[in-house]
Amino acid sequence: MHRKYTNSYSFFSKFIYIGLSFHFSENLLNSIKKIVPVFFLVLVYSCGDTNTPYKISDSKYIVDDLGNNFSIEKTYERIVSLAPNLTEMVFELEAGELLVGNTTYCNYPPEADSVSKVGDLLSINYEKIVELNPDLILITVEGNSKNSYEKLKNLGFDVFVSNPRDYQGIKKSFKDIASIFHKDTLAETIIEHWDKKISKIEEAANSTSIKDALFVISVNPIMTAGTSTFVNEYLKFCGIKNAAEESQVNYPVFSREEILLINPSLIVTSVHDNLFLKDVLELYPEWKELYAIKNNAVVYVDADLYFRPGPRFVIALSELSEKLRILN
Repeated sequence: MHRKYTNSYSFFSKFIYIGLSFHFSENLLNSIKKIVPVFFLVLVYSCGDTNTPYKISDSKYIVDDLGNNFSIEKTYERIVSLAPNLTEMVFELEAGELLVGNTTYCNYPPEADSVSKVGDLLSINYEKIVELNPDLILITVEGNSKNSYEKLKNLGFDVFVSNPRDYQGIKKSFKDIASIFHKDTLAETIIEHWDKKISKIEEAANSTSIKDALFVISVNPIMTAGTSTFVNEYLKFCGIKNAAEESQVNYPVFSREEILLINPSLIVTSVHDNLFLKDVLELYPEWKELYAIKNNAVVYVDADLYFRPGPRFVIALSELSEKLRILN
């Protein structure tokens, strides 16, 4: 059977916006709201069954993460991307000229802004897509609902589905899309560069003194990245234990008291505002006793860069590695 889609996307969208509407200064609230759409990409990439049902294929085909076969002998010339990370992959493969449509959140590289917009993370303009008449649409497993996927299929479009849950998954999607565009050699060269950079980062990580870390996605609710997420890869490659490792949930929500018990050595967060600590300590004053806060071990990261499982994953990882080296 194919992987099941869920409607959790819509539920979590409303839940997080409601959860973030209390207690915070206007500056911090606006900052957090900017990352919510990007956070959703993180959430949806990490949900769903991990066992992809592959169809029988051969060298003339690649198989997407939903088990669909795509002929690499076919030439695709009009592409619509419904996810920022996939848009970035297309440009990284020097095939940006093939993009005829993407979403309003596809903002990197800068050239992506000039591509015709066919929706955002919550809605798709099907009439616009039909008007653009793409011969291939790139989507994520749960970034769009089951109904959206089926509607696109029923409209007669070829739909490639990606679900990169870790670094290996990023490479798989990248290589698959490269094969579709006949860019295999370029992809192998780029991936070789990624692998070498990661090897150096892992080597440097052997000397880290940081015991564990929480990757905080939001502070109200208190949501962190679990170990079964591609976000966890940042900590893993930097040689740091995920302080939320005991949770079996991809993105666990903790109580304020549980955070005190976890007491992480480091906090990594995309909730970036110069009033972050002030507002957080007003909300959770007891957190002033957290080791990470007492020792100024709070690292701020760019949500757009870190929450997209795409070609900039290694750039984000390199940046985090350098931030941690300075902390050490």
